Amino acid sequence: MSTDRANIDRDKPVLLQGNEAVALGALDAGLEFFGGYPITPSSEIAEILSQEMPKSGNKFIQMEDELSSMASIIGASLTGKKSMTATSGPGFSLMQENIGYGMMTEVPCVVVNVQRGGPSTGLPTKPSQGDLMQARWGTHGDHPSITLYPDSVQEAYELTIRAFNLAEKYRTPVFLFLDEMIGHMRESVHLPKKKDLEIINRINPTVPPEWYKHFKNNPKYISPLASYGQGYRFHVTGLTHDEKGFPTNKKEEIQAKMDKLKKKITNNLDDLIQVEAFHMDDAEVAVFAAGLVARSAKEAVIRAREQNQKIGLVRPLTIWPFPDNEVERMLSSTQMTLIAEMNQGQLINEVKRVTYYGEHAKYIKLQRYDGTLITPEDILQRISEVL
Repeated sequence: MSTDRANIDRDKPVLLQGNEAVALGALDAGLEFFGGYPITPSSEIAEILSQEMPKSGNKFIQMEDELSSMASIIGASLTGKKSMTATSGPGFSLMQENIGYGMMTEVPCVVVNVQRGGPSTGLPTKPSQGDLMQARWGTHGDHPSITLYPDSVQEAYELTIRAFNLAEKYRTPVFLFLDEMIGHMRESVHLPKKKDLEIINRINPTVPPEWYKHFKNNPKYISPLASYGQGYRFHVTGLTHDEKGFPTNKKEEIQAKMDKLKKKITNNLDDLIQVEAFHMDDAEVAVFAAGLVARSAKEAVIRAREQNQKIGLVRPLTIWPFPDNEVERMLSSTQMTLIAEMNQGQLINEVKRVTYYGEHAKYIKLQRYDGTLITPEDILQRISEVL
């Protein structure tokens, strides 16, 4: 695997592995601190960054476990550094408490989860989509989640940069989910020149230190972020806190804090949500699939169209927040929707929730959780069984 980033020719396509594309995307986004613990199938991300980051004076550290890995990137971000970790399902489970801390303290950082089969040790080298609900509900209490989900190596690179941009913009941990096969496959990727990239950095405060409120409420529910060492005094705690960060039991301050966590996401859905519609203009049957499964679904749609079957694909690139309005609109005119997932059913109820049209709605499911990819043939056969 090539890790000599300086010699990559950005004027022509380059062959990259998915995990390598994530590492390069993170570097292009301005990654300054990586704290992680190696785990299959995400280890290549850490391996590459351990070689590349010291070349530019940035920091890579292998922590003793995933709990400390998540804690380390929160701490690094509070000092003003763009930070990231990478893991898989078992490590993502261990990170949940500190992910909740990052949500409550509104700390920008990126967490990459290259999924494998579970629960527990599960299937370290087999694909699965079993962590999708964990990305939304993994921590206790009400909290927002931004989770991006590529279906190609090209998108792995692009959505890594987008994850950093959204984390910095909305002051929150952002999740990037890959399927094991996306992480390990190699594809031709176009890497844009760095000057052509849109890179977003956190908003620095412009008020004097004595006026600064680290968690200030405002109509957009996004507040400037000072870093340790800049001369601003603020308090950081996982306890529910007021605008200056100090613990509070005042009901109006508690509600204001929780509303801020929610509304900085729900008030900006147009900016956050991305959905691909593939041959949906005249589709009578729709396939809803994400990540790796969407690749098989797209091939199934192409084959079906060759046989004059009006089948289309709806693919969310943003899993959370779930694209309610987009999915409802795209599926409203179809006669049937097939929800294909590599799990026992984690997104099917979300689709039903936003597209329920009474007794006339027709949903069919295709669920595979044996460590084997759902193929185009599987999708076409399942559709033919009910048509």
